[in-house]
Amino acid sequence: MALRKFYTEIKGLKVKEFPNHVKPMLSLDYVKKSTQRGMDNYHAKYIETSSVDPVYHVCFGGIVLSYFLALPEERGHLEHQQHSKEHGGH
Repeated sequence: MALRKFYTEIKGLKVKEFPNHVKPMLSLDYVKKSTQRGMDNYHAKYIETSSVDPVYHVCFGGIVLSYFLALPEERGHLEHQQHSKEHGGH
């Protein structure tokens, strides 16, 4: 939804107007306000309604985070395995 809103905002702009439109959105204050607004919306949607969804969000977020943290080590194992195949290793 945010991307759709952003697209409709920039759709009518000329190329020269685009940097002046986007530059305020990249400021630290704008990012802080947007983050706070998103947290307020999340709180209103899930926390105040006593929904079980935040538990799922934490569980799936933990799974994704652990996957990304283990990814470099797994890639190293796969590269070693490929190197062993190419050079006749174990």
